[in-house]
Amino acid sequence: MKTYSKTVFLLMCVWFSGFFFLLSYGSDVLAGTTVSTEELSQETSNIRLDLYTNYLEQHSDKKRPNDEIVIRAINYSEVTGMNVEILNGLEGNTNDVLFTEEVGQVEWQFEVKQAGLYHINLQYFPIEGKSSSIERELLINDELPFQGASTLVFPRIWENELDEIERDNRDNDLRPRQVESPIWQSHDLKDSEGYYVEPYLFYFEEGINSLTLVSSREPMVIDQIMLYQVSEIPSYEEVIKDYQENNYKEVEDVFIKIQGEDASLKSAPTLYPINDRSSPATEPYHVSKIRMNTIGGYNWRWPGQWISWEVEVPEEGLYQIGIKNKQNMIRGLYSTRRLLINDQVPFQEMDMINFSFNNQWDMNVLGNSEEPYLFYLSEGTHEFKLEVTLGEMAPILRTIEDSVLELNSIYRKILMVTGAVPDPYRDYQLDQNIPEMIEVFSRQSETLQQVANRLAEVTGETSDQTAILNTMAYQLQDFVKRPESIQRRLDSFKINVGGLGTWILTVREQPLEIDYFTIAAPNVKMPAADASFFRKALHETGAFVYSFIEDYNTVGNRMEDDEQEEAIELWIGTGRDQAQVLKSMIDDSFTPHTGIHVDLKLVQMDVLLPATLARQGPDVALQIGNEVPVNYAMRNAVVDISQFPDYKEVETRFRESAVLPYRFDNGVYALPEQQMFSMLFYRKDILEELDLEVPNTWDDVLTIIPELQKNHMDFAFPLLQDPQFPGEVQNLIPNQTFTMMLYQQDGEFYRNQAKSSDLDSDISMNAFKQWTSLYTNYKLPLKFDFPNRFRTGEMPIGIDDYTFYNHLSVSAPEIRGLWEFVPIPGTLQPDGTVRREVGSSGTAAIILEQAENKEASWEFLKWWTEKDTQIRFGREMEGLMGAAARYPTANIEALEELPWLVQDYQQLEEQWQWVRGIPEVPGGYFTGRHLDNAFREVVNNGTNTREALMDYMIYINDEIRVKRTEFELPIE
Repeated sequence: MKTYSKTVFLLMCVWFSGFFFLLSYGSDVLAGTTVSTEELSQETSNIRLDLYTNYLEQHSDKKRPNDEIVIRAINYSEVTGMNVEILNGLEGNTNDVLFTEEVGQVEWQFEVKQAGLYHINLQYFPIEGKSSSIERELLINDELPFQGASTLVFPRIWENELDEIERDNRDNDLRPRQVESPIWQSHDLKDSEGYYVEPYLFYFEEGINSLTLVSSREPMVIDQIMLYQVSEIPSYEEVIKDYQENNYKEVEDVFIKIQGEDASLKSAPTLYPINDRSSPATEPYHVSKIRMNTIGGYNWRWPGQWISWEVEVPEEGLYQIGIKNKQNMIRGLYSTRRLLINDQVPFQEMDMINFSFNNQWDMNVLGNSEEPYLFYLSEGTHEFKLEVTLGEMAPILRTIEDSVLELNSIYRKILMVTGAVPDPYRDYQLDQNIPEMIEVFSRQSETLQQVANRLAEVTGETSDQTAILNTMAYQLQDFVKRPESIQRRLDSFKINVGGLGTWILTVREQPLEIDYFTIAAPNVKMPAADASFFRKALHETGAFVYSFIEDYNTVGNRMEDDEQEEAIELWIGTGRDQAQVLKSMIDDSFTPHTGIHVDLKLVQMDVLLPATLARQGPDVALQIGNEVPVNYAMRNAVVDISQFPDYKEVETRFRESAVLPYRFDNGVYALPEQQMFSMLFYRKDILEELDLEVPNTWDDVLTIIPELQKNHMDFAFPLLQDPQFPGEVQNLIPNQTFTMMLYQQDGEFYRNQAKSSDLDSDISMNAFKQWTSLYTNYKLPLKFDFPNRFRTGEMPIGIDDYTFYNHLSVSAPEIRGLWEFVPIPGTLQPDGTVRREVGSSGTAAIILEQAENKEASWEFLKWWTEKDTQIRFGREMEGLMGAAARYPTANIEALEELPWLVQDYQQLEEQWQWVRGIPEVPGGYFTGRHLDNAFREVVNNGTNTREALMDYMIYINDEIRVKRTEFELPIE
């Protein structure tokens, strides 16, 4: 009883304390007014003055003339850095058109009779390139008008390769391959991120102006550029009046159903048909087999993506439209689409169609089922297009993104005063040292609360999507009232700001899955979206029974087994998406040309060793770590591929640095698949704010570190972090920073034909001392979260694997355009040149010694690592999973053909010239492990660098000697 009373008393205390907190500090926040979407959209950015919102504000008093100015592409005034070509008769276009390359720029000069704001439309043809979206930068009179004009995206057009969906020998539908279907496009220049729903407006002075398109990615053919005003879309009321004036009649008893998977064209290769087995109501349906019966889903979530269908309408008249959809991924929000019929939005209400959250299939009758919108359609073929748009979320997202940037800026200023670990008992007088802080917190608190209220009003509910906004608003308001408490709650403030950044990512995604849509006469009743209780029960029972029969983990073949002449077993240890893409490529490219069947199995690669010992392993294994081939080679478990007569020719596909880790005892035991190396990432805005240059040499690095630390910021160097899972054993590779310093001074890891370590050489000792001094003299942190600290600006510069580029491109939208990457700092030479050697890591493909058909296995390895295969795999993975999955292929020619921005690839190529491989030797796993131990000994215990490294050198050499003795290799 006492315990119960005590609990009740504590709960009452907590309730009353929360009540009085809100009464004292949160009353004005809770009473925050709700602003309209239009009011939000008019707010300008206080941090990034180069944003489109500020540009519009600067030209808010300018006119919008109705003049139309057409610039023929062939009438260019100047070309720089590219070869252009005038083409005629391209894909049915009778005009002379201009081919432009993916590098360089083209300028046009033209006369504007009336100064003002104009939209710009480009008619282009997506000529064959690297299969990624075309990207250009727009300059007006040699100046970038605003940040968004630097990343103008022009999509390519995709379709299913085959008209019919194929099935494998297990009667499962195969995902249709997507191929380009280029057609002439008319494209208004607009925000590629979707934050501005309307096309961009550009200001032109009266008189002669210039317009320049700078190529960033992919070639493009241009017909014309037009300056004009986008017509205002009429409202539904106006359209109804037009129907009445033209005497359009409602059709009767017409019902057309268009399956989602039968889409004709798409804006991205990710928008392929998908399988839904969650309900018996999907069409077509099978209780256990895979049927490609829907389209969209999570892949169809980015603003600007569209899917179109061709529909044959039997008679002229007015129709209603219904869309059977499922939006079960973003609770508390809705997914928005724009409907275009024959490339025109029929009326304003179709510019933003909202699909609310629902775990079940839903029939969305446009308008509503009692009074649906009516659409006039003439007899014949029509194109229906649904495009992802942020709708009313666009100004909300812009506002929150600006809030994140401003709050991060204040956070960095607070750090400059308090440091990363402030004294909780000290009054830093932050409100005096940072005069603008209180005003920013007060304004942002009000803004966040207004956005939360607006979001609740738009969606009709208060959900977890508004929780982080309310939490941040409450905290900022409390900071205003109690500024002396800020340093004690700095960590929670940082976490909440990071939560806002994550919120932006979540809300920006607009997934939607479509089973089918209908075009019907108004007198026809729309079909029910979901199945009856009885059908659902039958479906669940059948699915349960078939779960004991069907093998859902096996990837089937396109051909029957008896059609194969030879067969190899292939293991891959990555995800199912990668396995399915690879299997599709094998079935349509490798097997038909070689007659070799591949039995692909998706396994955890930690079972490779026991399986090999039990002689149950595969013939070929992919995605193998760098350390595996040589370790298996010592045990005669893998094939020396250098024995094949055409090996030397195959080896030219890679740089020596990629092959080096797989060389052992005059043999080569793997082919490289992926190769990763480090680059220098930096925040342009912060370095500019601190008036710092990007370091070119290690001396520059030592100069910039103190300047950063004066402002309580740090430089990030690669360092072993905690394992992802507790108790996980990691195979340590030699530290990347040490490897750079060692190789740039002509050092080596091993000597005497890899029979002993060379870490006791003067060069190694000097590099080790140089490396450890970064932490002993400059006190750099030993543990940090570089991605998050880079976003907040605490670590505005650092060295990381170049695939970090993919991570930032997807997960840090609020700092897009504010960061770059360049080659790593180097060692200055007497002749003034800079050496930039860097180590690399990667994965490989091996042939197991137990393989029965080694020749067939070698044929597969050659096919897998060739240029065209690697390009296709890389493009399909990026198409399937987005830019975050960009493939770091080791094939020299293939990497160039992947969809990198030209300037980014040039930086990669410059660094790749300096990449050196780290050799793998018997017992070499001790090198990385004890190098790290020696480092910790110096940094944590203050041990002399030479003594620490020499002590651990003993263990490294002993292990190398033991392993060489064990495998009967010479030790002298």
